[in-house]
Amino acid sequence: MTRENITVNKVSIITKPDSEESLVFSQQTSQWFSERNIDVLLNEITPQLDLIIVLGGDGTLLHIAEQAAKSSIPVLGINLGSLGFLTELSKVDTFKTVEQVIKSEVNIENRMMIKSRVVSKETTSNYRFALNEVVITKNALDRILNLSTSVDDALLTEYRADGLIFSTPTGSTAYNLSAGGPLVYPGLSTILVTPICPFMLSSRPVILPADNIVSTKFRARGVDETAQVIVDGQRLWKMKNNDKLEIEPAGQPLKLIVADNHNYFSILRKKLHWGVDRKNNF
Repeated sequence: MTRENITVNKVSIITKPDSEESLVFSQQTSQWFSERNIDVLLNEITPQLDLIIVLGGDGTLLHIAEQAAKSSIPVLGINLGSLGFLTELSKVDTFKTVEQVIKSEVNIENRMMIKSRVVSKETTSNYRFALNEVVITKNALDRILNLSTSVDDALLTEYRADGLIFSTPTGSTAYNLSAGGPLVYPGLSTILVTPICPFMLSSRPVILPADNIVSTKFRARGVDETAQVIVDGQRLWKMKNNDKLEIEPAGQPLKLIVADNHNYFSILRKKLHWGVDRKNNF
């Protein structure tokens, strides 16, 4: 975590899709900035921005993370629902926090992002960034996938599973956690590899250094067998036999503004209900 001064002349407000509350609050927030002679955009990201404010939840922030990271634009997440891992600030804290951003130093966490692409005989896709995870998965009724996975040029193992999750530390609390993967402190630089419903119980999650290129080659058992690649919830690519998915550090982190009283472990306890007496909460 670092302390930084941000000169704010131009800001974009990102609203949660189909949320009337988010849209109404964005109008109030826009007026607040306009009264201070700060230019405001709505649901638009350009490299000239000094700040992005997300009004919604973690999913809304994930949607803009790639663009924000590529342009090194700090992001402030305001959660309009329950506490989020990324959008931890509440609606009532918005203007007090934004005032602090404008007038003084703020805490910024550089959240590691990964980039991925699919390499086939015919073509190589463009890289796409992920803040949480890149997932290779089978279609609902297909057989389990054969995935030959390597770290740099060294074979890790041949996974037989419903899929693989390649996660950042930030994403360790998302799909990775649901699939039995470990929790990893978000300030670390690692890539997590977690199998989804593996055929062999000995297939376990692996935590790798972030300076590796991790790749997995899809070994199809027939010409019609395919796999899907999903990047932070977006279905991007379809893989065929011998296509290779490559994952590596993006090199450009997401600059996430966090509160002065930010406590990752407190958020974990609240979100995961650690220490809750469940017998008295049903």
